[in-house]
Amino acid sequence: MYDEMATKYNVEYTAGGATQNSIRVAQWMLQIPGASSYIGCIGKDKFGEEMKKNSKLAGVNVHYYEDESAPTGTCVSVLWVVKGQFYNMVVTEFCCTSGITMFCDECIHRSLIANLSAANCYKSDHLNSLENWPLVEKAKYFYIAGFFLTVSPDSIQTVAEHAAANNKLFMMNLSAPFICEFFKDAHDKFLPYMDYVFGNETEARTFSKVHGWKTENVEEIALKISQWRKVSRTYKRITVITQGADPVVVAEDGKVKLFPVILLPKEKLVDTDGAGDAFVGGFLSQLVQEKPIEDCVRAGCYAANVIIQRSGCTYPEKPDFS
Repeated sequence: MYDEMATKYNVEYTAGGATQNSIRVAQWMLQIPGASSYIGCIGKDKFGEEMKKNSKLAGVNVHYYEDESAPTGTCVSVLWVVKGQFYNMVVTEFCCTSGITMFCDECIHRSLIANLSAANCYKSDHLNSLENWPLVEKAKYFYIAGFFLTVSPDSIQTVAEHAAANNKLFMMNLSAPFICEFFKDAHDKFLPYMDYVFGNETEARTFSKVHGWKTENVEEIALKISQWRKVSRTYKRITVITQGADPVVVAEDGKVKLFPVILLPKEKLVDTDGAGDAFVGGFLSQLVQEKPIEDCVRAGCYAANVIIQRSGCTYPEKPDFS
């Protein structure tokens, strides 16, 4: 299917996968090449080469594990309407998962079809290698998507313990309802290490359900997550939950704050794919500069607002944020 789509339509290559989307957006907001490093897995194929090229152009210092047998991951993202017809199609390849995005005149629904392939093949030996471990030692902030719980929990454990032992910030994302539901034990194992927890309202409610909290109130859930026991007492945990067009929920130190998002006219909405990733990227771009939480959320909302007006998780050459 991927070859057929790439043959019939114009192709744009974008370095994707949830974490990589966030890091690319953070790099774009920072405008400092090499400020971040990314480790993941690709295959030794043409898509892997595109991934390396695209990521480096984005300013990310990438250190991929290249699997000998599995192809670079792919994903199809299809947007369609109940009434109307497609008027344009852009094929966009993502990795560690990759994607094809189709656009219509009034997009309402979206389907994702993923072939994770090499994205599922990361080995912790790559993280612990003489080439890559110095990146961990040098870093002050770590961000990992919840999807990685299905791939290499050993790598997460290694980074989480390093962060806790060295008073560094460790952050993860709930990522998807199925991660919260079917990988509950893994989530619970690493949550005590998390200094920041990101997610959206659907993921938060699923997290609440599987833990028997009997509440769907996002503010209450965010507060409960923030008060979960912690390994390191250097930082108090902060929970950040997005709610689409509704305010962002931030729970910290026993209190909950709501931050309005940037509302967008319906006619300007192009594609919501990657909006949550972009929010985290914008947020991180200010966090690493030690800006207050208000600025972090504002930057996250700005980045998400930019991304949803474009195809895929892409952005203009320069940000317009101050």
